[in-house]
Amino acid sequence: MSVMTINPVSPTPQAEQAWDRALDEALAKPSRRSVAQPVVKTVAKFAPRFATVLAALLLSACAAPAFQQPAVSTPAAFKESQVATPAASPEVVRSAADGTTWKTAQPAESQPRGEWWKAFNDARLDSLIAQATASNQNLSVAAARVKQARAIAGIAEADRIPQIGVGVGAQRGQQSPLEAGLASGTRMSPVTSYKANLSASYELDLFGRVSGSVAAARGDAAASEATWRSVLLSLQADVAQTYFRLRALDAELATVNQTVRLREESVRVTGRRFELGDIGEFDLSRAKTELSTARAEAIGLQRQRATAEHALAVLLGQPASNFGTASEPLDANADLPLIPAGLPSSLLERRPDIASAQRAMEAANARIGVARSAMFPALSIGANGGGVAGTFADVFKWSSRSWLLGAALSMPLIDGGRNRNDVARSEAALEEAVGSYRQSVLVAFAEVEDQLAGLRVLAGQGAEVEQALRSARRSADLAQKLYEAGRSSYLELLDAQRNLASVERSAVQLRGDRAVTTVALIRALGGGWDASPASAAGPVLSVALAGK
Repeated sequence: MSVMTINPVSPTPQAEQAWDRALDEALAKPSRRSVAQPVVKTVAKFAPRFATVLAALLLSACAAPAFQQPAVSTPAAFKESQVATPAASPEVVRSAADGTTWKTAQPAESQPRGEWWKAFNDARLDSLIAQATASNQNLSVAAARVKQARAIAGIAEADRIPQIGVGVGAQRGQQSPLEAGLASGTRMSPVTSYKANLSASYELDLFGRVSGSVAAARGDAAASEATWRSVLLSLQADVAQTYFRLRALDAELATVNQTVRLREESVRVTGRRFELGDIGEFDLSRAKTELSTARAEAIGLQRQRATAEHALAVLLGQPASNFGTASEPLDANADLPLIPAGLPSSLLERRPDIASAQRAMEAANARIGVARSAMFPALSIGANGGGVAGTFADVFKWSSRSWLLGAALSMPLIDGGRNRNDVARSEAALEEAVGSYRQSVLVAFAEVEDQLAGLRVLAGQGAEVEQALRSARRSADLAQKLYEAGRSSYLELLDAQRNLASVERSAVQLRGDRAVTTVALIRALGGGWDASPASAAGPVLSVALAGK
């Protein structure tokens, strides 16, 4: 918000000469106090200048300070994007954390700004996010707050124009003789009167109270809209992350169920061999123990899946009792997009929470001007006109007219420091808003770095787990053959199978973690990865406000 200034009026030379002549004529006659003539002439000559300069100083004193964008330390690049990739792990070179291999996922290139989930090429995910956007209650609450903020801004805007009202009424009453100035005991008759009037009032915005209130309300409305976009982004990311967690649990459950089936077959074969006397009871007991352990793990995963499914139902705005999803394991060949982080400076344009903090700063800055204006005079103009008559038909006659014009100038003289402290409070509120803004920026950078580091580490882990998975499968196959040939014990076979099951579960968990972390990176980047500010959220917001 810029400082309001008024340039002092500079009189032309012709005007100065006319003032001098008029003063000379007025002071031509001798006076007993001729010594004061030069002083009076000088004061009269420069009075317009003094008045305009004084008005400019007053307006500058009560206006809000010019808004200055707080300085934040923006790094030239994200640290994690500069981390060198280990040469021994070629798979890591394709990681989204490698700054030399950034490329925008092609599936999202043709999509409108904001539809980042399209990059996953998952029709089910598209459908879930559409349902959540239409039915989530937290998003409805945020949209309602936007409506409130816009309405408050409209209320502040209403003070810019004159307030006009109309009134029509009737009254019947009777005075006492004393009130009418008559003798006691005089008979008084009741009187009925009718009136109709039109009133108008207007406050001149001399010191920026109205304009400051409007600017503050607009800033609050813009902040609430940015908060709505932040809630929307969080909702979309939560749906996507819960969806991928659910699919990862399905894949993990499928792996454990496969282990259960292998353990059941092992118990069947071991029991048959025990009946034939080939092995002792020890091997049979261990086989049954491993079967029960695998079944217990499967039951535990079913509980986790149920919890994730219920969480997804809440995000979609549906009762958990009426919601269910079919098992859809996350495929090992699932194509996850590579998301480029871009430049750190562009993060300040994409993150809706940072935009909300900035709008809150602007609103707090405008409120300083509002607080300052309370220390200066307020000028209100009012008018009232209408008619008063004994019958309603005569109210509108010209002879029944009545009118009133007035102006009131008021300002505080002694307020016990109330207004001064209100200014101090407003300035402290601005300091708070600046601190919150800078904290939002720091958190944003940290979140991006976290997710970049997470993708880098997960890519390295994934490469190693894939190598371990191939070795574990080979070891389990050899152990099975050696056990069947009688060249190894059952404990060695169980150990190889248990190791394979553990590595397979680790591979599935890493697959889900990479999908969830990819979504988290998109969330940290503000829902996109180009340098332009978000634009697709606008129509969505309009639809949400119209439909809620």
